Amino acid sequence: MKIRIVALGHRMPAWVSAGVDHYTSRLPREWMLQVVELRPAPRDRGRTVAQLLDAEATRVTHACSGHRIVALDERGAAWTTAQFAARLTRWQAAAHDIAFVIGSADGLAPSIKSGALATIALSAMTLPHGLARVLLAEQLYRAHTLATGHPYHRE
Repeated sequence: MKIRIVALGHRMPAWVSAGVDHYTSRLPREWMLQVVELRPAPRDRGRTVAQLLDAEATRVTHACSGHRIVALDERGAAWTTAQFAARLTRWQAAAHDIAFVIGSADGLAPSIKSGALATIALSAMTLPHGLARVLLAEQLYRAHTLATGHPYHRE
């Protein structure tokens, strides 16, 4: 299963890349993780939020080509780690490649969320984009270890 994190954002601190790289390197080849960073639409041209999100949605859709989209949104479903691991295992068994999408400061376009395989929340709190990337990478690693019986995850 190919896994992609498609994130709208730029100029992340070095610790973000280091954190994501740490967990990416621990994932097996069967769960190949790639991060695709997209620049958010410029906020200085007098466009409405809806117009900005629509412009970003076009680029997000292109970056997710060949992958099923899972939207990250603070109002999404709150899955436990065990539920997340079970879902990833099912998607792997069904040969689905997955793209987790982290929106810009204004979130994600409704078209992305409505067309997503699932919309999930990493937390009920709003997270900085960089922290969301690291947290998602860690949860992917944790889900894999849970699915394979590795002792990293403890209940």
